[in-house]
Formats: sequence, structure tokens, C-alpha cells
Amino acid sequence: MTMSIIASQVAHTLKESKSFAAKADIADVIGLLGVSAEEAIAVGDDCAAIPDGDSYLLIAIEGFMNEFVAGDPWFAGWCGVMVNVSDIAAMGGAPIAVVNAIWSDGVGSASPVLEGLREASRAFGVPVVGGHSNLRTDRAQLAVAILGRAKKLLTSFDAEPGDQLISAIDLRGRFREPFSNWEAATTAPPERLRGDLQLLPAIAEAGLSKAAKDISQGGVVGTAAMLAECSNVAVSIDLAAIPKPDSIPLERWLTSFPSFGYLITARPNKVDEILALFRARDIAAAAIGEIASGATVAICNQGKREIVWDFSQRALIGCAAQGANRRSN
Repeated sequence: MTMSIIASQVAHTLKESKSFAAKADIADVIGLLGVSAEEAIAVGDDCAAIPDGDSYLLIAIEGFMNEFVAGDPWFAGWCGVMVNVSDIAAMGGAPIAVVNAIWSDGVGSASPVLEGLREASRAFGVPVVGGHSNLRTDRAQLAVAILGRAKKLLTSFDAEPGDQLISAIDLRGRFREPFSNWEAATTAPPERLRGDLQLLPAIAEAGLSKAAKDISQGGVVGTAAMLAECSNVAVSIDLAAIPKPDSIPLERWLTSFPSFGYLITARPNKVDEILALFRARDIAAAAIGEIASGATVAICNQGKREIVWDFSQRALIGCAAQGANRRSN
């Protein structure tokens, strides 16, 4: 099978995937709320960044699929903290505290969720300071919100033509079947987890990058598409360059959520320094693509190129900034 056929198949798989469909739903919600990237507090980033003196308060929330909470309740609770601290880090910040909302059919079904939440809170050093509970419903549901702070922001709105796209992913893990969640955190030493997350604020504060995004359920390509849309740019991704475990099929990996995974854009003269920071902590990192003028998301391999998304034809999350790129700091 040639690489051009693989690229074509991957492009089709991504466009038809639940991951892309879920991200496209965001545009409908944004439209109904009547908010956009042009608001005083830009919408469409990993967190809302609220100016507060000489820094920014960061606020975000994650809700979890019912089947995930029911099928792997302890890990769902753990992820309540993990994915939120990842969003804070993606903005160049550090977490302060989380609150949760849990629904369940009694204490018994709530217990593993809350135990996972508690263990992650301890591992990441982020306290749970309150929330909402309803233990008299017919199904388990979970949402967790977080507050953080950043001295200098990384955003989804500041990728620029000429930047290179970097992917950094912790490959020291395994899939937590049956979901495509790459689990690389629950057995890691807490001091390592906390130290790894500090890399993103360090990159922001050193001025090595202005744009980054946490790799979400949209996978590497879906997350890159959201970043490109917000920044009004095009992105081309080299499939062969993406950090990946050797044993995992490419198509599954591209729709996976990693415990620790980020996309970062940087000027070419900053790339090696950023890569060295991740590699020094045994995190796989590579330059995987380029940012250019335009409105497409493309995947490439061995000179073959396939368009995955064209923003001139259809919005993805509907959060593109109008006009020139927003330079936040």
C-alpha cells in the first residue's frame, strides 16, 4: 500500500470520524450563545483568559461522555482533573483549584468517580474546593471546572504564517480499552507529572512561542484544525513526523486523546530549543508541519497531499478571529 493511498484513507477517516463531528458541533453551540472570538474575552481557546492585573485568570470546564463515566468511572474521575490541568498548561498557566458536578444512582456508583478525582487531585497537586452533587438520578454523569493563572499566554489565536508546528506527546503509556484514551499518567510519579506540565508556562514566559493547544479528542489533526481556524491560517501536517508508538495503527492514533499531548507553533529559530525542553524530560517531540496563509488543513506524506478541512467551505468550531491574527502579549 502506497503512502499516498494511506494519506487519502486517513483524510477520509478523519473527515467522517466522531471526533471531527463532535468538534463541528461547537459551531452550533457558539452560534446559539451569540459569542465569538471577537468578544472581550475570546471564545474558542482551551480556557477563557481573563486579564487580572499583570497576569490572567484562566477558567475552563470539561464534561464527560456518559458511556465513559459508566464504563471506566475511576479513570473518568481521574480525567476530570487531568484534562483540565492540561488545558491550563496549554494556555501557559498553572492550575489553582477545581470544582466538580457529579450525578449518580446512589453513593455506590459515585464512589469510584470521586476516588479517581481525589487521586488525581493529589497527584497533580490541585485541590478540589467544592462542587455540586446529585446522587438520586438514573445515570452517572460528570463535569469538572478549573481555575488557573498565567503570567504570559499561549493561545489558539496567535499562530502565524511561517511558524512550524510542533507536537509533544508522552508515549510512555498504553490504551485504556475500549476507548481511544492513551493513558500515560496514572502510574507516573507525581513530581514528574507536575514537572512536565511546567514546560508550557516556561515556553510562554521565555517567549519561545505564542500559540499552543492541548491535543483533545479531536486528535492531532483535529486539534491542529481548531488552532488553524482560530488563527485564520492554513496548516500542513507530515504524517510520518508525528510522534507515535510503533505498535499503534496510524488511523487510531490520529483520533486518540493522549494524557500529555500538545501542539505548539514557533518561529523556525525557536524550534530546536522547544524540542530540547521536551526531550530532556523523555517526552517525544517533533516538528510535524508548517503554518501558512490560507484556509485549509492538509495531511502530507512523501510529496502527496490531501485536504482534510477547508474553512472557506465550512467552519469547524466557528471561532475564527476576524481580520489580522490576535496578538495577546
